[in-house]
Amino acid sequence: MKVSIITATYNSQDTIQSCIDSIHSQNYENIEHIVVDGNSTDNTLSIIKSNKNIKFISEKDSGIYEAMNKGLKMASGDIIGILNSDDLLFDSTIIEKVVKNIGNYDSLFGSLYFVKRDNTNKITRVWKSSAFKKYKFKYGWMLPHPTLFLKKQIYEKYGMFRTDLKFSADYELMLRFLYKNNITAILLSEFMVKMREGGISNMSLKNRIMANKEDRRSWEINGLKMPLFLPILKPLRKIFQFLILKK
Repeated sequence: MKVSIITATYNSQDTIQSCIDSIHSQNYENIEHIVVDGNSTDNTLSIIKSNKNIKFISEKDSGIYEAMNKGLKMASGDIIGILNSDDLLFDSTIIEKVVKNIGNYDSLFGSLYFVKRDNTNKITRVWKSSAFKKYKFKYGWMLPHPTLFLKKQIYEKYGMFRTDLKFSADYELMLRFLYKNNITAILLSEFMVKMREGGISNMSLKNRIMANKEDRRSWEINGLKMPLFLPILKPLRKIFQFLILKK
């Protein structure tokens, strides 16, 4: 099976090479790496061009979710994953394990480490995933999007990212796929990705409030009623990620 990995970049010169290296080091050979750059003004493009076997474009876009959609349109793999320029695959066996374990499931996901931006060996939070059960969405459950691998046919059937959502398009997509349309998902009981801390929805209180509003809208645009306490339960779950680290 062919695996496409999409990476969105914009002025990512400090992190893009480590992202590329984590993909190129995989012991699974049939990988297509697609980089969609937002017309960077630093050295990102020269770094990308210095690497072989990367399919890339660089042009202005409206943000990360439009970049992801461009990558999805370019992807020719049977399975598609998204690994942004701040992220790294945990080790060289990840893609091999994805292909081996996804089987007849529509999707596969696993666990994630948050790490320091300047030291990816320094873990700051632990997102330990649990097996998918549809009812968990009502209690604030969410899988770590950077670990999610989907069969291409799921995007073709149910659509891509909504670019009118600036903070929660990944949440809306997972809600649409897993909750509304009941796609199947299997948990790979391993840590799959290292994610540098500092995501856009967590960068400020204002962004967190906007993300919460878009979470509510995600339910509404899918014709679903959001549970009353979800805006409280969803961020509360992050506390456990810090508690696991202390253990």
